[in-house]
Amino acid sequence: MAHLRSRRRVALTVPLGIALAASVGFAPGVATAVPSDAPATAGASANAEAPKLAYVVNTRPDHGTIEYVKKAISKADGSVVVAYEKIGVIVAHSANPEFGKQMRKVKGVQSAGATRTSPLTAAGTTEEGAPTFVSKAEAKSLQKQAGPDAEPMEADQWDLRAIGADKAAKINPGSGKVTVGVIDTGVDDTHPDLAPSFSASQSASCVGGKADTSPGAWRPEKKEHYHGTHVAGEIAAPRNGVGVAGVAPGVKVAGIKVADPVSELFFPESVVCAFVFAADKGIEITNNSYYVDPWLYNCMDDPDQRAIVDAVNRAQLYAQRKGTLNLASAGNSNHDLASDEILDDSSPDDSTPVPRTIDPSECFDVPTQLPGVVTVSATGVKDLKSYYSTYGKGVIDIAAPGGDKYQIPGDTPSKNGRILSTMPGGEYGWLQGTSMASPHASGVAALLKSTHPKASPAELQRLLKKQADNPGCPTEPYDPDGDGDVDAICEGGTNKNGFYGSGIVDALDAVKK
Repeated sequence: MAHLRSRRRVALTVPLGIALAASVGFAPGVATAVPSDAPATAGASANAEAPKLAYVVNTRPDHGTIEYVKKAISKADGSVVVAYEKIGVIVAHSANPEFGKQMRKVKGVQSAGATRTSPLTAAGTTEEGAPTFVSKAEAKSLQKQAGPDAEPMEADQWDLRAIGADKAAKINPGSGKVTVGVIDTGVDDTHPDLAPSFSASQSASCVGGKADTSPGAWRPEKKEHYHGTHVAGEIAAPRNGVGVAGVAPGVKVAGIKVADPVSELFFPESVVCAFVFAADKGIEITNNSYYVDPWLYNCMDDPDQRAIVDAVNRAQLYAQRKGTLNLASAGNSNHDLASDEILDDSSPDDSTPVPRTIDPSECFDVPTQLPGVVTVSATGVKDLKSYYSTYGKGVIDIAAPGGDKYQIPGDTPSKNGRILSTMPGGEYGWLQGTSMASPHASGVAALLKSTHPKASPAELQRLLKKQADNPGCPTEPYDPDGDGDVDAICEGGTNKNGFYGSGIVDALDAVKK
């Protein structure tokens, strides 16, 4: 599924700037004190047969308010799953069809809404197309072609060479004191090319909104939930003579599972939990190769979608304040998000989508376009924007290799333009997408953090942009599939443009400067 951003970051400064400054939600004028008794807001009790939905209830971040609202939740026929008092976000379940409306009337509540449109059951990732697995015969063949000091399959990793990561590893492979948290479908830490780099103490399952740190809870539910394992290998597969290498082979990687085990969708309450957990566990970088389901865009004039933006934003801002840099994939729709309108025909993705035309300056992709989150577009082996990658002047921060089936490397054994990395069960495979671009940038951010350990998230983002290499807008019409149609128009100069933002990340510069 696509992962899209708003056209202009400035469009976010009005609603989201409030949260950035105040560390709370969007709605001003909430009472500073609340009575000790909860109001009778429930009205009619929910029908026993009504479906149960999940909600986020966003309040003032203080103990008294939280306790007061908990009582109101109970009176409205709801149950509290978890309360994140530090950010004023409560995750609740209710079968009361009026629950969200009733909670929005409670003193101390700044926004509240359902996080899905279908009942709770016992994917919104950003890779483009199905994976191709490496056979045992291919693996043996690649190993024979491996150069000195190279990993067995590194000859096929054109992406490492494209950003100088192979050379960077000889100077500084990254510090074991730096951890990148992979907020995703889960990470198979038993993989021989991930086990040495994995940090179990910083890993968990956040499915449902509450962290589960029991051993193995972070692993993918099924082998088909390969996405997070692939991402983890791109970031931190060690140089240990096994398989592939990551961009930052010396750093640690943690797995924070947020994908629903049945639908593989990424619901808001799980993502809120993940950002808070990452922050509290001292994770320096998070990679977010997904969009928060069920809405591709969350429109601020809808109370449910507004509450989703509010809740996730509170959580990621909390992580930033604790020293975490968050990076996210830009999306695979090849939309110009500097345009005036976008057709969203995939939302909600947990029930029946209803096509709608949205204004990308009013309806936001989460978490990609939230304040301080680094938005990453994808490139291929020719340093050209990948055919699927979302773009837009003032939208993209940086670019990184994500693969492109139309850009074929001439110097690799497999001649595969996609990204090779780890897969569950000890396997390897190729994928392409902005999902693959974001972990390359996260790996470079981890190298920067290793080189500049005291750098704040804002400083790391500045360094990422400063050291990026910008090829500038293409001089020829952009037609990657060669069908004669111009598929995208790049606007901007060599310092900053719609295809690459500030440029393509540079791992070698990250460890040298």
